[in-house]
Amino acid sequence: MSAAAASAYVSPWMDDELAIFRDAASRFVETEMVPHEDQWRKQQNVGKEIWRKAGAVGLLCTDVSADYGGGGGDFRHEAVLYEELARRGLSGFGQGVHSICAHYLVNHGTVEQKQRFLPRLASGELIGAIGMTEPAAGSDLQGLKTRAVREGDEYVINGSKIFITNGYLAGLIALVVKTRPGEGAKGTSILMVETQDLKGYRVGRILDKMGLKSQDTAELFFEDVRVPAANLLGGAEGQGFYQLMGDLPYERAVIAVSGVAAMEGALAETVKYVKDRRAFGRSIAEFQNTKFKLAEAATKTRIARVFIDDCIAKIVAGTLDSVTASMAKYWITDTQQEVLDECLQLHGGYGYMNEYLVCRLFADSRVQRIYGGTNEIMKELIGRSL
Repeated sequence: MSAAAASAYVSPWMDDELAIFRDAASRFVETEMVPHEDQWRKQQNVGKEIWRKAGAVGLLCTDVSADYGGGGGDFRHEAVLYEELARRGLSGFGQGVHSICAHYLVNHGTVEQKQRFLPRLASGELIGAIGMTEPAAGSDLQGLKTRAVREGDEYVINGSKIFITNGYLAGLIALVVKTRPGEGAKGTSILMVETQDLKGYRVGRILDKMGLKSQDTAELFFEDVRVPAANLLGGAEGQGFYQLMGDLPYERAVIAVSGVAAMEGALAETVKYVKDRRAFGRSIAEFQNTKFKLAEAATKTRIARVFIDDCIAKIVAGTLDSVTASMAKYWITDTQQEVLDECLQLHGGYGYMNEYLVCRLFADSRVQRIYGGTNEIMKELIGRSL
């Protein structure tokens, strides 16, 4: 057995069934996604067809009950797909946000809401988004301005959202609104908004970003938009803030899983590159600096992997707490950028070219420290617990 084989790490949550699932997910990603990535980056979205294809083969809502059209698995199945996407730098397919949108329904929705929306999210008929961030309110949800006023059996919505992942293609938005302005957390609610043919709803431009070039991150506008009162998540006003807080550990774990996989993908690409690239008559891999830099990157990546594997196990067991999830989100995404920076450096000038995976991974990594709650907010939450 080679030293590399002897040191190969396998996540303890993997089993034979998940290995088969990973193989299927990997083949789908390679055949149905990778060949289209260049076009997706140019058009700034992946289109709706790939969502329906993913739904048809059982890759959407894998940890949602089969009773509601999901895969009947658990978070490990979700993690497998996040990893297969992130290792290849396929950041346009916003499966993480889609799954979080579904989990708001799973954890907080009425039976009628689950029956109405979850099967269509699982099939890819509906693409899920979360309408939380506003031009003047990011991590501070208390500053939200978008209002929803009850009029009979409807809510009338006015306001705007920005930086919305899946925003251009979204068919269902978990929209965070103020139903009782001035009451802080108690005045916040979530409305499930179907966008098709919705009067007064408008999608603004797809935002021009540093990275995530194939992700349809957009601005959304609501002008006297009317939605049924039956779309109030959970059926009771004033629960939005608590619903959001309850699902944040899941969301932050999703971000951290993708961060680890991006590190692993970049490291593998860099090892191949330095073995092939030659300078001063020998491969770059033979230089001591290269060996040391790769050793550091591999060690950080392994530590991140062990940490996220523990978080994955805790999600499956229902024991992942908010503080641990915040630690994972902050430390892994900070480390992700450190590792990707070193991998890019080892590629030299080619690392700055978008045609190289490491370049795209590096550009995509920067926002990981911002969305899902900035890393400064993560540290604040951790500090409060001490």
